[in-house]
Amino acid sequence: MKIMSINAGSSSLKFSLFNMDNEEVIASGLFERIGIDQSKYKIKYGDEQISQEIDLPDHAVAVSILLDKLIDLGIIKSLEEIEGIGHRVVSGADVYGQSVPITDKVINDLIAFKDFAPLHNPAHVLGIEAFKKVLPKIPMVAVFDTAFHQTMDEISYLYPVPYRWYKEYKVRKYGFHGTSHRYIALTLANELNRQDLKIISCHLGNGGSITAIKDGKCIDTSMGFTPLSGIMMGTRSGDVDPSIIPFIMEKEGKNASEVIDDLNKKSGFLGLSEYSSDSRDIEDGALEGKANCILAEEKFVRTVVNYIASYYVLLGGCDVLAFTAGIGENSINTRMKIVEKLACLGFQLDVEANNVRGQLQKISSKDSSSMIYVVPTNEELMIARDTLEIINR
Repeated sequence: MKIMSINAGSSSLKFSLFNMDNEEVIASGLFERIGIDQSKYKIKYGDEQISQEIDLPDHAVAVSILLDKLIDLGIIKSLEEIEGIGHRVVSGADVYGQSVPITDKVINDLIAFKDFAPLHNPAHVLGIEAFKKVLPKIPMVAVFDTAFHQTMDEISYLYPVPYRWYKEYKVRKYGFHGTSHRYIALTLANELNRQDLKIISCHLGNGGSITAIKDGKCIDTSMGFTPLSGIMMGTRSGDVDPSIIPFIMEKEGKNASEVIDDLNKKSGFLGLSEYSSDSRDIEDGALEGKANCILAEEKFVRTVVNYIASYYVLLGGCDVLAFTAGIGENSINTRMKIVEKLACLGFQLDVEANNVRGQLQKISSKDSSSMIYVVPTNEELMIARDTLEIINR
């Protein structure tokens, strides 16, 4: 059975086509600059890759070209081979605690939730509508980034602000990267043949979040009402004193939206280093002795360590500390720095085992109080699995 996973942005469409008999990726690719000049696409299949600049006025045209290319390249023989389509959706607010078949009500809800993910949810609706137009009979499923975090209790998801804000405006912690954290929890449960694990999952990429997981359920997570809060990230500040916002508004003559934009797009690694938003550049700059790169690297490590230590206490210990996503899977140096600062909690790294990138591997020493793993995430596969499960019900 072939299932397609879709991640639609406002001007992009990312896809993966899976053969779910063996969970193999048959093809994947990206359509970029949709509705913008110099739009293009690339498709990978087998050992081949094609790319082309082509006019992509809207998502429906991108979907039509994608499906035509899948047939033209012999990846599939007919569209009937695609039996389900799963769509990544950033916010399901507090309504959706699991993946669901896409109906008109779901689409209307996604539109209604746009205030919680203004850059993402409207784009997801564009992708869904585009596939509905081209493939109206194929079942589609919405897979929510926020769903995994709906098991948090009130103590974790409520903010210490006027309770009326929650009752009237749904101001609360929602959390993000839930599909990734759920994949990590399932993978470790399978790897260790245990369901009763206390896991601290570190999704460290250009965006990042830490999640405390007990018995396969989210207990708490670092991102909040939006993806801006939590740890320091590539261009996001993470947690800061909210009083900074009116202060900078007055000093620089900006409105609130402009300051929030600075905190989202000009902060984090980029803001502190004044060099780059890419952690690889920061590592290289630190090795070259660039003071602000050293500062940014150490600040990032500290923000991650603070959340890990907090969740260690919240969980009453930790069975597995897991590193995933771009930095977590590939930065040997960052993992080492983080674990070194957790030595007081008994975490110890096996330096040789830690010399690994992008593969599932235990990297803790035999004397470590908790297991430490690198676990490559696969949100696209998680979306495909959910889609297959729902359409087979």
